Amino acid sequence: MLQQVPQGRVTQHIWNESEIYPETEREYLVYVPAQYSASKPAALMVFQDGLRHADPNGNLRATTVMDNLIANGEMPVTLGIFINPGRFKDQGLKEKPRNRSVEYDSLGDTYARFLLEEIIPKVEKSYSISDDPKMRGIAGGSSGGICAWTVCWEKPQSFRKALIWVGTFVDIRGGHNYPPMIRKMEKKPIRAYLLAGQNDLDNKYGNWPLGNKQMAAALNYSDYDYHFHYGKCFHGSKAAGAKLPEMMRWLWRDWKK
Repeated sequence: MLQQVPQGRVTQHIWNESEIYPETEREYLVYVPAQYSASKPAALMVFQDGLRHADPNGNLRATTVMDNLIANGEMPVTLGIFINPGRFKDQGLKEKPRNRSVEYDSLGDTYARFLLEEIIPKVEKSYSISDDPKMRGIAGGSSGGICAWTVCWEKPQSFRKALIWVGTFVDIRGGHNYPPMIRKMEKKPIRAYLLAGQNDLDNKYGNWPLGNKQMAAALNYSDYDYHFHYGKCFHGSKAAGAKLPEMMRWLWRDWKK
């Protein structure tokens, strides 16, 4: 008889008091694994487009992946913050969040500060989270993927693990500049898993497969700790869902050391 995997608890929240992104509101979920104890600070994973990642009926089902990996000792006891991009307060609940591109595609430290100054302190009022940057990761797909990289790039003293699927490393708000920046600037202590595919987008902003190949080549040139999975996927979450356990396992592979 198979032993049942302990399931974490998920609670839903609204953040509508942002000073960094004023006039926005957003939903976010907090995942607390069954093994969590307030006496020991937990690791942290932040997921952009969070409700999509946490959807138990979706392709990604990230909370189930975390349940399994934590139970197997393949990642530490880890809190998850599954956060959506901001919608303006005059938007309906079913409208696409209009602030998503500003938050996710923009270079610079604004979104990282939003997490570090507003969201994480809010969660820390209820839970103990490690401040060791090696125990903090961030994940996302498409624009949420480049956002994950940007947070680590801007704040490696706070986040050092990036999980990126079909990342938008093209010229929407400057993301195409990352490969030369990685090559020219001093190496940063970031670990990254990139997933991309040959059938991804090709439009006026750029070519997504090429952008991800350029990122991987730059990471290789500068001797980063990275893994690049290049397949046949389109611009969606199906391939990432199939690979998510492997991606998370790789990202946290040496957490016990």
